[in-house]
Amino acid sequence: MTTTPAAMGRRERKKAQTRQAISDAAMKLFLQRGYDNVTVAEVAEAADTAVATVFKHFADGKPALIFDDGTERREGIVAAVRDRDPDRSALAAIGDFLLTRGPFLEKPDAEWAERTRLIMDTPALTDYSRKLWMVGEGDLAEVLADAYGRGPDDIQIRALARYLLEIPGLAGFRPDSRAALRAIVDLLDNGWSTESHSG
Repeated sequence: MTTTPAAMGRRERKKAQTRQAISDAAMKLFLQRGYDNVTVAEVAEAADTAVATVFKHFADGKPALIFDDGTERREGIVAAVRDRDPDRSALAAIGDFLLTRGPFLEKPDAEWAERTRLIMDTPALTDYSRKLWMVGEGDLAEVLADAYGRGPDDIQIRALARYLLEIPGLAGFRPDSRAALRAIVDLLDNGWSTESHSG
């Protein structure tokens, strides 16, 4: 559960503000000059803070600068399964959730579209985004196991969780990313079809 600013103490609010200022500075520089042409020192200078402070808030370094810690993704995909309508399959619910994410948004605002484009066009950022998705594999396996009446260590459940978390990287680059996402979810939910999906 995400802590709201009102529920944070003064120190937590200050940390959140510093982290956001660093992330905003990094995004601005990355969009202006390209990810590979910006150093962490330049981000620190733009955010009016020290390089050590940047690494304190973003321990994974430069690729992490414009991402959260992955908690929101992990909690979101788990909630999509846990809180789905009774007549909605777990996989269909995950598909619905993924349609609300970066490369699958139907009509993103200009700022979000720029951010998504930057991530998709920058291998280091794409790799880091995938890492954040994969961190949630265990949690997703647990909620899928519950949905399908299996154990969380069942190899098919673990494989299913991993395949689902690979969808952004597989479908996000397709010309029609939403159609590609739906095709993959349909495959996992209903099995192989000889019909071709070119999205």
